[in-house]
Amino acid sequence: MKMKRSLLSALSALTLTAALAFASCGSSGSSSSKSGASSAAEPIADTSAAAGSQADESKADESTASGGDASWDKVKEKGKLVLGLDATFKPMGYTDENDEIVGFDIDCAKEVCTRLGIELEPYGVNWETKELDLDAGTIDCIWNGLSVSDERKKVMLMSDPYMKNQMVFVVNNDSEIKTLSDLEGKTVAVQNGSTAQEILNGSDIGKKVTVNELATNVEALNQLEMNMCDAVFLDSVVASYEIVTTGKNFRMLDEGLEPEEYAIGFRLNDKALCDKVYGTLKEMKADGKLAEISTKWFGSDITTVQ
Repeated sequence: MKMKRSLLSALSALTLTAALAFASCGSSGSSSSKSGASSAAEPIADTSAAAGSQADESKADESTASGGDASWDKVKEKGKLVLGLDATFKPMGYTDENDEIVGFDIDCAKEVCTRLGIELEPYGVNWETKELDLDAGTIDCIWNGLSVSDERKKVMLMSDPYMKNQMVFVVNNDSEIKTLSDLEGKTVAVQNGSTAQEILNGSDIGKKVTVNELATNVEALNQLEMNMCDAVFLDSVVASYEIVTTGKNFRMLDEGLEPEEYAIGFRLNDKALCDKVYGTLKEMKADGKLAEISTKWFGSDITTVQ
């Protein structure tokens, strides 16, 4: 009997030991299983992130291939092109007697917008600070007899030129000034913020005259008419238009300074919009519409679009 009890006690102890061992193994296996599940999930998350990154890169590559920016898409979405201009710059873009903004550039821009299925919104800017309006997104482009210069290329994207121009001096018809040398010691008015101002200030004759910087060419020509200055330095396109259409007693000196070209200015990264607008100008050149607009304003096609 005693032996039997000892045997039963031994068997119970073995059973308890086995149960504890099994419980311990089960706990360890559960922990390991959880850890393994967690480890398995991490590579999946990493793969998902990598796939997302690859998708983003693919979109970026696609965007670059289509022009590198969404500037045209944004203009198309809002349904209008906001054009910045000095609304006194005849005949490129100015306010007429009916308080409407008209001009050669305006007619061209309207036709471009019609063909692109959007509206044109002219927006008057201060010419001296026009780049600020462009960078701030207040306007989409500057299209107003904008002369090409190295300085401007640093702060805006300029389209290919669409017209040639020359910077000239205008004097009253009865003035004794005949040549550039006659300007020495005289007062020359020029528009502030213009390439005319840059060219005059950087020229030899500019160092020998008193430069009167004014807000607009209209103001400068008014001062010339009232003999408040001796000459005005400005674009030949503007000077010719003023002399022919206003009948004012002005004449241009035979000697000018630098020849120039007009282009359209956009934000530096807005290549897609620039290409879209200038591409439409090229279509207008090919089908004769650009020549028609130029002839209306200048008597012949003086545009240089190819």
